[in-house]
Formats: sequence, C-alpha cells, structure tokens
Amino acid sequence: MAGPLLRSIWSSARRSISSSSSSSSGRRPFFNPYLSSRVAPLLSRPPGATRAFAAAPASAASATSSSPNSALDPSRLRNVAVIAHVDHGKTTLMDRLLRQCGADIPHERAMDSISLERERGITISSKVTSIAWKENELNMVDTPGHADFGGEVCFLHLFVEVERVVGMVEGAILVVDAGEGPLAQTKFVLAKALKYGIRPILLLNKVDRPAVSEERCNEVESLVFDLFANLGATEEQLDFPVLYASAKEGWASSTYTKDPPTEAKNMSELLDAVIRHVPPPNASIDAPFQMLVSMMEKDFYLGRILTGRVFSGVVRVGDRVHGLRCTDSGAEKIEEGKVKYLVLNAYFTQYEHKSYTSMIIKLMKKKGTSMILIDAAGAGDIISMAGMASPSIGHTIANVEVATALPTVELDPPTISMTFGVNDSPLAGRDGTHLTGGKIGDRLMAEAETNLAINVLPAVGESYEVQGRGELQLGILIENMRREGFELSVSPPRVMYKTESGQKLEPIEEVTIEVNDEHVGLVMEALSHRRAEVVDMGPVPGNFGRTRLSLTCPSRGLVGYRSVFSSDTRGTGFMHRAFLTYAKFRGPLGNVRKGVLVSMGFGTITAHALVGLEPRGILFIGPGVDTYDGMIVGEHTRDTDLDVNPVRAKELSNMRSANKDENVRLSPPRLMTLEEAIGYVASDELIEVTPKAIRLRKRYLDVNKRKTMSKRPKE
Repeated sequence: MAGPLLRSIWSSARRSISSSSSSSSGRRPFFNPYLSSRVAPLLSRPPGATRAFAAAPASAASATSSSPNSALDPSRLRNVAVIAHVDHGKTTLMDRLLRQCGADIPHERAMDSISLERERGITISSKVTSIAWKENELNMVDTPGHADFGGEVCFLHLFVEVERVVGMVEGAILVVDAGEGPLAQTKFVLAKALKYGIRPILLLNKVDRPAVSEERCNEVESLVFDLFANLGATEEQLDFPVLYASAKEGWASSTYTKDPPTEAKNMSELLDAVIRHVPPPNASIDAPFQMLVSMMEKDFYLGRILTGRVFSGVVRVGDRVHGLRCTDSGAEKIEEGKVKYLVLNAYFTQYEHKSYTSMIIKLMKKKGTSMILIDAAGAGDIISMAGMASPSIGHTIANVEVATALPTVELDPPTISMTFGVNDSPLAGRDGTHLTGGKIGDRLMAEAETNLAINVLPAVGESYEVQGRGELQLGILIENMRREGFELSVSPPRVMYKTESGQKLEPIEEVTIEVNDEHVGLVMEALSHRRAEVVDMGPVPGNFGRTRLSLTCPSRGLVGYRSVFSSDTRGTGFMHRAFLTYAKFRGPLGNVRKGVLVSMGFGTITAHALVGLEPRGILFIGPGVDTYDGMIVGEHTRDTDLDVNPVRAKELSNMRSANKDENVRLSPPRLMTLEEAIGYVASDELIEVTPKAIRLRKRYLDVNKRKTMSKRPKE
C-alpha cells in the first residue's frame, strides 16, 4: 500500500519541478525520492507566499516596493551611511527617518536587532535598510558608534565596521552633538569617509538643549571645518551642507532654530538634502552582474544571509551565479547557484552525464524593519542573498561567465590577542552546556566568518588564540558566548608587537579625556605609570571647571585603566580611545596593580573566615560562594600575592562566650563585570567564564607549581 502512494507523490513532485525549471535552465532535474512529503505543497505556492525572513513578520513577504523599473534605475538610488561619535544620536535619527517615510517601528531603537544591543543601548554591528522618499529609494546604513558595557568607546571594533560600510555608499550624514562638538571618534569615522571621496552632510544634533545657542553651533561648525581641513579634505568636501536637528523630537532644519513651526517638525529637509547633495551610484546596468559581500549574518531557516552592494549589472530570479574570492594566483570559484524564490534542500541535476550540487538562492532586500523578497536588483543597489553556504565577507557574487573577483577592503591588522580554552577548574561543568574544545573552536570559527576583525588560530591543546582590534571587542564575543551556554577560560589580553628594521614597535592609541579640574592630577599621575604622553591640555569650551586632555598611550597601558579612571574621577569624567599608529616600544609599565588574595582551600566560603581576611585587602566574593585552590578571592593591600583560607569554619566547643551570638558584619564585596575582569587579570592569571559566574583564578592552581613557574624569566 505504501509503495504506490510514495511513487505517486514522487511522480507529482518530479513533474512540478520539471515544469518549473525547464523554462529557465533547459535541464532535466533528478529529484531525490527521499525528500519530505511536504515538498509538493511547497512547490505549488506562489512566490509571494514563501517565507520571507525568519526575524520579519509574515506580512513582509507580500510587501511590494515601487515598480520594477524604478528598482533597476541607479539614478533613483541614494546610498548613505550615518556616522558619528558615540551617543550623538545616530540610532534615534534612524528611527525618525523610518517613521518619516512610513515604516512601522515596533519599538525605539528599531535598528538594534541583537539582544545585547537592546539590553545595553549600544550598536555593535552595522545595519542596512531602505526607505522611499519622493520617488527615490534611500539605502541607509547605521554604523556602530557603541560604548562598551561600562561606557568606554570601542574604537577598534568600530574601524572594521566603518571600513566595510564606506565602500558601499556615495554619501554620509555626519552627526555631531551641538553641545559636545566633534570628539575623538568623529575624527576617525570622518577620516574613513573622506578617504573614499565621500562628501558628508553635517547634522548638528540636540540643538533643542538649553545650553546650545546659535553661537555655540557656529563654533562647532568651525571646529568641524578645521577637522575637515586637518584630514586633507578637498575643496568640494570642505563645502559641506549644514543642517540643525533634534532627533529626539523628530525634526531637522536648514537654519538654526529651537522650535520650528508645527508643519516643519519633521525630517523632510534632511531627506531633501540627501537627494540633492548625495550623488546616485555610478554603475552600469549593461555590464555583467557583480556584488561584493560586505556583511553576513546567519538565520536558522535560511542559513547564510549575504549583504552587499551590486557594483554592476542586474540579477534576476532564475539567473545562475557563483561565488569568487581573490587569491595570489587570481580569482578562485567557491560555489555556484541559481537565484530563485523558493528555498529547499539541495537537489541533484544531471547535465551531459555530469552531476553537481546546485544551491537554490533567495533574493531579498531590507525595507524599513522587514526583509522582503524581490524579483530583481540593479547596479548600485544594496541587497541580500540567502542559500549559498561557502561565500563570506569580502567575496564576490557574480554571473557564471564572470571570472574576475572584485577587490576587497584592506583592514588594519589586529592589535590584541587572547587565548580561549576549555574551563578546567574544579567547578567546571556546573553551569554551561558547551564545554568541549571542539564546540568552542566551532563557535570561534563561525564568529571569524562574520567578523573580519577577528582571527582565530589553533593554540596549544584545546585552546585557540583569538586576535582582535581591542579587548572590548573581544569582551563582546565572550559575553555572547557566555549567554549561549559556553564555559571557557580566557587569558588576559596581550598586545601584538611588530618588528621593523630590528626595532620593536607597539600599538599606540590616542586618548581624549574630559574631567573636572580637581581630578586632573590623579589622572595624569596614573597615566604617567602607563607610559602616556600629554599632547594637548586646555579647558572644555562651554563647560566651566572642566579640562580636556589629549594624550598618546600604548595599548597595553590602557588595559584595565577604565575602572581606575572611574574611581579617580568619581564617575564624572569620560575617556575616548582610538588607535593611532605603531611606534617605538616605550619600555615597561610602572606598578599599575596590587597583588591578590589566592584561595588555598576547596569548599564553601564562610563569613567567619572573611572577617579575618578583610584587613588584608578588598574582597571579590561573599560568604556562601564555592571556591577552590588557586581561585582569586580578593586584592591584597601589598604588591605581592597572599595565599589565604576562605573556607575556614568556626570550631565548635562546649565553652560559652559572651560574644558567641554576635552577628558577623562584612563590607560588600567588589563584584567584577566581565570587562573589569579582562582589564584586571595579570599574565599568570585566567578568567573563568560560565553562564552564571565570572571567576578569577591563577593559571596554575597548585601553589607549588606557581612558585616554580614564578622563578622562570617572564617573556
């Protein structure tokens, strides 16, 4: 009974596939009879009924944009990136632009799709969306200008995102806080934009604040002009348009105002300025199709989603495409596929007695907050593809007759490395679900595919060396892995040195600090021990009693300084960092940290033991927490480490004492976040990361082993 039924289903599905594919390829496909019986109903669905994007609402699949001709006309396209310093209003501005163009925004910061972004209020990775305005289509790119979880700017991670984005756009909106003016990150994102010949539009945001006056806006505009000139801008780039806005209130104006008329409280003037001042893409539709992949994300349903700009030609449903990558010997073919609406499992085709795997690819485009299917895309547009398993960021997707790969963006080399390994502490396996070195390695390799700033190299045993552009960027990776159920041990960040002409070079960062006048001495003294050199010092314009310091400091000297800086300034100062260059090694650092209190017992920490340890230093844990030999439980008051017993219990006896029922009073412990732990640990220590706990420990748990290794010369 089952045999004829299966043959009937197989014959029906085979005829459906033959009729749908014969018109485009002319080849007879061979259908796998062991596919699911749900294939036949899927084949009968119209294109508009297929599933769109896993994160998009179901209605997004049936959404339509303008006519097909307008989608393929490059003169109606505008590719624009929104760049700015952290907290100057980029993501809020994107929300207002989406609302202005009729997009349905479910919540504030709609472009922040990652859970960590929504929780921390930061933008970690670039996002692309398109909006329609006056018969034009604007592809908007929201670049990250995020802070780390404690508030410090992660410039090095930002560089990678900006370098990937600026090659996709012809224009940029430079958002500057009218009260703060251009800051450190403004300089570096602007330098990348000017390097690619982009003429930015200056948007002075937050002009509705009481402290912002017209004179202040003119002063900030002059500072931005000087910044353009110092970065080598051309005469055309120096003639940048200026607009005034309040992204929070949702309006922009070409003239200074704090309260525009009701009918003018919108973003129309900014959108009109983009149409006027940003040129359309200079691309040819008649040339063969080529697209450079600039972003990649993974979806449980669609697999890899590759996003990039179409540099030439037109891609339509039914076209055969393949992936290319640049090698020393030329372009190398990675994978071949066909663009279709429907996403199925790979099936096998037969052509001239040769069989090969043909992947079915899906063509999509982000409109507003939803991902929709499209029939075709032309040169200059920014689109997404799904279905190809091999191509990654920097690879080229092109027609099968194209054998030349597009040049990729050259990124600066990584400056920091950390070692990720298996958690081998006595408390391992209690919290996490991914414990083995193989799973850790697979997760790191997957991260390296989507993040070009990270290099993963095998290390000794089941450990991996992860190279990145800053310890805060790697901290984001560790936090994501921790939330995914991984347990791992992480080494402190190490600076990657260079050697040129026999001279040792190290990465130098430019540091901009704003503090109250009474804290300048403490900050300068602490940075002097970290080999920092003062470049400029002066009062902050418009802020009486505040001082701005510009310094250069080795990257290794800034590791762990954030918590010290917050303590010295009582939380009133802020610091911005940016990679500057490689320079001559400045010598060893001064004494930047005390010793630690190391546990020499296994068990549960008791309050009775902690009472005797409090005079020895600052405790990191409280009573009731499990500990083991070699675990760090506090910071010593001296420069040397001290072995202590935090699990010692009060001896029971038959004697009564007057104070036997006295309550134990302990000071609150200093609880470290992941970012503080990364900056705190020394070279002979590790961070034990689990989904529920972050512990500090010695690399060698045995006390005798530690004494032996401490006698060896340090690298």
